Amino acid sequence: MFKYLMIAAFGVQMAFVAAVQTAQVAHADQLDDKILREMQKQRIPGLSLAVVQNGKIVREQGYGFANLEHQVKVTPATIFQSGSVGKQFTAALILLLEQDGKLSLNDPISKHLSNTPEIWSGITIRHLLTHTSGLDDPYKNLDFRKDYTDQEWIDLEGKIPMLFQPGEKWLYSNMGYHLLGFICNKVGGKFYGDQLRERIFQPLGMESRIINERDIIMHRAAGYDLVKQEWKNQEWTSPSLNSTADGSLYLTARDLAKWDIALYKDFPLTKQQKEASWTEVKLKDGSQAPYGYGWFLSAINGHKNIEHGGAWQGFTTQINRFVDDKLSVIVLTNRSGSNPKKIADMVAAEYVAALKIEPAKAIQDQHPATTKKLSDMLTAIINGSISENLFTEKFVKARFSERMKALSAEFQRHGAFEKMELLEAKQAQTQQLSYRIRFKGEIFLMSVELDQDGKIDLLRFRVE
Repeated sequence: MFKYLMIAAFGVQMAFVAAVQTAQVAHADQLDDKILREMQKQRIPGLSLAVVQNGKIVREQGYGFANLEHQVKVTPATIFQSGSVGKQFTAALILLLEQDGKLSLNDPISKHLSNTPEIWSGITIRHLLTHTSGLDDPYKNLDFRKDYTDQEWIDLEGKIPMLFQPGEKWLYSNMGYHLLGFICNKVGGKFYGDQLRERIFQPLGMESRIINERDIIMHRAAGYDLVKQEWKNQEWTSPSLNSTADGSLYLTARDLAKWDIALYKDFPLTKQQKEASWTEVKLKDGSQAPYGYGWFLSAINGHKNIEHGGAWQGFTTQINRFVDDKLSVIVLTNRSGSNPKKIADMVAAEYVAALKIEPAKAIQDQHPATTKKLSDMLTAIINGSISENLFTEKFVKARFSERMKALSAEFQRHGAFEKMELLEAKQAQTQQLSYRIRFKGEIFLMSVELDQDGKIDLLRFRVE
């Protein structure tokens, strides 16, 4: 049995290596071994797991280290950062404020926010909740070390061109949830984080709270980046960037388990509010996108999954809610770039065999020229010679250089790039393709969307 989490990293300080190599789990079993092997593969320092089945927490376990420098182990009490898993709480608060009669989801956001640009006039609160507003994210123009007021945020974001008219398309937008937080501040009469504490966290016995690096917070984990095979602490950002409503929470896996249990009851959200939250959004052309109010809507082997992931400041998170099976799996990690969803899916299959994911089979490639283009793109990313010209303007705006450097370092770590296999091809408003990417030491799944000009508008990778 694997009783130790080992992370082999070139150039890592000896103290870090020793810390990770001696991360012993007290009650190792077969599932523990699988989790530890996956942590080793993904080089995750620490992980917290909670499993809820039939309304009860049936498993809580910490693995590895919450803090490498002090060799502090993860326990069920360890506090991680939420990343975008926190969006579901912002959405819930909006619904509670609607219940109070303080807003309507059909309100234009200009009704509740001052000095919004004219171009936003057609955006409603519902558009923000469902990521159908057309708003882009302002990261290229953002100073991550500056403290912004709510109005300064609005002024900054108002200068970013919209990508489409509200309701026309679906595009994930952190900016939209920033604005939802500002609306909560305004109509709720106090900081949205205080409202979450009073209306959701405290009543449910959750320890969750807004990020505050200055406070003394017991059992707080450190977040880590792996940069050129060396462990680095999470990068510092200003307090205002760590208090926005797109996912700036401290929480434990146990907190999310308590939240999951509450979602099977009628408090804090009613049955009608939950049904609305878990209904796919309809676009203007009549099509649907698999997102509700702060939740992704998916399925594994026909089993409904209400889920969300998150990533921020050296942390990654995932909550899977297989509601028809009354099973939920929560995974929190303290390493940027890791894939907690893979672990959550693996754990779910241990409890419900029908949730086991079989590798997708390759299909006949009817797009050889596109596949060659994408293969050359991968080679260029690995070599550090990737050109912005292959990508849409929107894609390039979103911290392009940093993302490409991170991908290059990650791929180089897994040896030679061997081949690509086409798994799925769809043609809608964009060309959507999925591939299996084989390296000598790892296999990735790649999702790509190409616009009408053949430029890459979306590019995502995850370990298979």
